[in-house]
Amino acid sequence: MDSVFIPLPVSEVTEEQEQPSRTYKLDLEKGRIVGTVDGIEAVNQAIHKAIITPRFKCLIYDNQYGSEIQEAIIAQDATPEYTEAVIPGFIEDALKPDTRILSVYDFQFEFREDGAYIFFRADTIFGETVFEEVI
Repeated sequence: MDSVFIPLPVSEVTEEQEQPSRTYKLDLEKGRIVGTVDGIEAVNQAIHKAIITPRFKCLIYDNQYGSEIQEAIIAQDATPEYTEAVIPGFIEDALKPDTRILSVYDFQFEFREDGAYIFFRADTIFGETVFEEVI
């Protein structure tokens, strides 16, 4: 089989660009889509979704998406000390694939009867955001 040469003019090659952040806005409480979001609101939604999605359990995602919080903390009825020790790593790991999120830090915990409240900050390409999650 003969190879075929296809000339590609260099003027048509473009630099890699960040993909737009615009996505569907999810109403997770009612299980429906309610418009679109962009910028920091889209990143906040992505953070929430990555944290609450169990890793390795949803076939539509590869093994890099989601977190292991469900299995390691909730299913094991973990102690507050263990939770404080491992949650930051699980959250950092869950958010690492998203190039819009530059860093997560300043983790704080509050334990109440109805769950563990986790507070943290994230630097994104759109600026800083403060996040609260309940597990």
